[in-house]
Amino acid sequence: MLKQTDIHTVLIAGPGVMGASFAQIFAKHQYQVYLYGVSETSLEKARYLISINQKTEVEQGALTVEESAALLGRIIMTTSKDCFTKADFVLETVSENMETKHAFWKDITSVIGEEVVLATNTSGMSITEIAKAVKHPRRFAGMHWVNPPHLIPLVEVIAGEESSGEVLDTIYGIALSLGQRPVRVYKDPTGFILNRLQYAVVREAFHCVEMGYASMEDVDKVMKYGLGLRYACIGPFETIDFGGIDIFNRVGSYLFDALCNDGGVPKLLKEAYEAGKCGIKNCNGFYDYSDGKDKTALAKRDAAFIALARALYENEEN
Repeated sequence: MLKQTDIHTVLIAGPGVMGASFAQIFAKHQYQVYLYGVSETSLEKARYLISINQKTEVEQGALTVEESAALLGRIIMTTSKDCFTKADFVLETVSENMETKHAFWKDITSVIGEEVVLATNTSGMSITEIAKAVKHPRRFAGMHWVNPPHLIPLVEVIAGEESSGEVLDTIYGIALSLGQRPVRVYKDPTGFILNRLQYAVVREAFHCVEMGYASMEDVDKVMKYGLGLRYACIGPFETIDFGGIDIFNRVGSYLFDALCNDGGVPKLLKEAYEAGKCGIKNCNGFYDYSDGKDKTALAKRDAAFIALARALYENEEN
């Protein structure tokens, strides 16, 4: 099996929002990248997404114009399966559907070498179940990124039941080579770690709005200017240490029982979905993104992520 230092050519399968970002990340760090899509239409959308992302990074000083041009020169977009045989590492980001993922992996692992390292970017599907369609599943694991992955450094490296320690080390090393901040996840839990934490917050956020405790806008402010700012610098266990284990135990004795513990999708989220709202992708969400507000919101978000990441990295170095 290839080690991280042996990997030079990367195949990104799925040219959607995540795949387009992955192509940029790997190319930025000198990897040769093939971005594979089943249609020219899907690749054209990827070109558009990449152009927007690159424009923002250049404007924010994260890349020079020359660096951006060189990066783009290392990305080859293709609908030809010939690229499968050229890859040292394959990162799949096709739709979150088990049949689709099984079909992809059954197809690709029938033509590539046993030494090629394989990963899926599923947001929470079972790595062990996906691996059932993989030939030689010991070289397969999960590699879950956070959207937008070219700006947010976390990568979860998830072990399936048959993932070897060697492949987990290799994928962890790949993430480090990209300047990311990888973490290891064992036992293949549903949702891994990030989404388990995120959906616990989402459930309570909807509960606070549904109960009339606060508006959506103010719940978002609580996260952005309170918890979010804190958790960008220290994690939950560090927070408890700084705040006092005795204090958190005392408050927890009455607060944990008061939190929402409902199962299923929150009512407001389900209603929004059934009304056809998809958020910024169709300019119709909990907020208004019509008349160009979507582009403004994305640019503002990305600029904030870049500034925050830069501050965090500088803090680590000091």
